[in-house]
Amino acid sequence: MDLNLSDEQRLLRESAERFVAESYDADHRRKMNNDPLGFSPAVWKQFAELGWLALPIPEEFGGLGGGAVEIGILMEAFGRGLVSEPYVATVVLCAGLIDRCGSAAQKQTMLPRIADGTLKLAFAHSERSARFDLAKVAATANRTAQGWRLSGSKIAVLDGHAADEIVVSAHIHDHQGPSGRLGLFLVPAQSLSVSDYPRLGGGRACNLELSDVHVPEDALLGDGHDALPGIEWAVDRAMAALGAEAVGIMQVLLDTTLDYTKIRKQFGRPLSANQVIRHRLADMAMQVDEARSMALRAALKVDSPPVERARAASGAKAKIGSCARFVGEQSIQLHGGMGVTEELEVGAYFKRLVAYETLFGGSAHHYGRHASLGRTIVPA
Repeated sequence: MDLNLSDEQRLLRESAERFVAESYDADHRRKMNNDPLGFSPAVWKQFAELGWLALPIPEEFGGLGGGAVEIGILMEAFGRGLVSEPYVATVVLCAGLIDRCGSAAQKQTMLPRIADGTLKLAFAHSERSARFDLAKVAATANRTAQGWRLSGSKIAVLDGHAADEIVVSAHIHDHQGPSGRLGLFLVPAQSLSVSDYPRLGGGRACNLELSDVHVPEDALLGDGHDALPGIEWAVDRAMAALGAEAVGIMQVLLDTTLDYTKIRKQFGRPLSANQVIRHRLADMAMQVDEARSMALRAALKVDSPPVERARAASGAKAKIGSCARFVGEQSIQLHGGMGVTEELEVGAYFKRLVAYETLFGGSAHHYGRHASLGRTIVPA
């Protein structure tokens, strides 16, 4: 298998890294952390102009037809700048769900608006009692004469406070009662009770209350078939993308720590002259490379059969989570007391890695998922 980047992929990486380096400095990040929106609408518009919002959207709907590898290239660059724009929520999760589960009319209506930046979406699926089990949903959608009545609550909705519409998962109850199927419903954000809060490491999330929310018949994505397979695919794709972002963050921590140990002197010598320090830096570099390999593997497996895809995604999430913890802690320790100050950016990058480790399930959860999926594979 040829794992070298194509010319187009190299250009994407170079342009993304250049844009992030020029646009995301410490002052910009601090400003966004204190902004009620959590990101810049002007930058979001630039994302659309650069074609990044259209990147994974099929060409027939105004997109560029890119895949998970291209998303990973972009997300690694985003990690280098701690980008807080709602790219994962709108483009990776929701655009993917619409393309996977939506009707032709819904795709034609919504995907071009995502590509041009005029429609921002969020995915409301997690619930307090689910414990990262994607099949465990208590929210309900009861069919009415006018459409659907949604009831329940959702937590940890990425960028839900800034969304124009929210894709909400719920168990479908038709006229015969519970159907056993999960449905995805497009709900205008203004019709929901939203409680938002800052995320560790930048960006915002929110909790939602679905108190007798009424939506029309065509709010249901697709034809009512069980949406769980599509949800699992979208979340696995999001985990691959977030893994690439974590790799970008780890690379910055490695580079920053390496530079610091070259200029920080102790007993008249740079820290990097100490062999023990060199060993720790080498260990950090190996962890970054291992994480990058796992993120690429997860991206390459996104369109594989479900079990193979899910094992790759969970394996990457678990491994990258442990790598991220190691690299972050080593960076903090090698910077000494400065590593935990607000003035030094190392702490901000470490916070984002801590948030990554728990998003969509921590390493322990995904080691277990990876092992259980392995037991479902029948040897040839």
